Amino acid sequence: MNQRIVHCLLIVVLLCSACAAKRKAVIGSNSNPGISSREAHNNNEQLERERNAAIQNFVPYTAAAYIQRFKAIAVQEMNLYGIPASITLAQGMFESGFGNGSLAKVANNHFGIKCTSDWQGRSYYKNDDRENDCFRVYDNPEDSFRDHSNFLKRKRYAALFELDKNDYESWAYGLKAAGYATNPKYPELLISTIQKYHLEQYDRPEGEVQKIKREDRVLTEINSTINKPAQDTLSKSTPDQRLYAVRQGDTLYSISRRFGITVDELKTLNHLIADTVKIGQLLTVVK
Repeated sequence: MNQRIVHCLLIVVLLCSACAAKRKAVIGSNSNPGISSREAHNNNEQLERERNAAIQNFVPYTAAAYIQRFKAIAVQEMNLYGIPASITLAQGMFESGFGNGSLAKVANNHFGIKCTSDWQGRSYYKNDDRENDCFRVYDNPEDSFRDHSNFLKRKRYAALFELDKNDYESWAYGLKAAGYATNPKYPELLISTIQKYHLEQYDRPEGEVQKIKREDRVLTEINSTINKPAQDTLSKSTPDQRLYAVRQGDTLYSISRRFGITVDELKTLNHLIADTVKIGQLLTVVK
């Protein structure tokens, strides 16, 4: 009983902290600065009516349930872009209050990403930096995680992608230095969350060749967007990938060694559950 009380108090603290922490970069600019309170209210009511079944059936997350639910997408994004899975999970937990905040429940928005002028999706309005701030709405939480990765692929965060993808401490301080958050204790909050829930276990090191290839790919993507009109960050396209056809004698281990990745990374990239592959099966590997 005491543990349950402590856990409930921790959720309340995280929800309050998420509201209090001003997330300078993620906040962005409101794409509907002139919307009235009535319009915002009507918009939110419509969205809540459409998602009433999901909202009514929502089961509050515990820390363990949140990690179990979203560790796979966090690892997948890490393998694609080099953002430590521990950082992604810690930010999601902190920003959304373990996924129990209204923004996460109604809008599937786990990172507090706001609407920008290029956002073409649906919106949800909440008072934040200003009245009726516009937040992005996603079809599912996984889209929020993907949009979080795409959001970080911009010039101000480019240096972070040169860090090792298991160096969560440097990532935490780097996010603050790049202007992601104005809360002076933001790095410590992320690091303490990672260590408390042992999120570093989901991070993976990478070989020198693999790191160089990953850096080149991501930095090329970032550089290609500089001085170009902004595009919707919820991109439906995937990064440059390489397909490999399984040959006789191949195993997941031999394929992973060939392309400089781990078996776990290979399975995550291809949504594999079993450890077996078939001749002719196409597998995606990170270039």
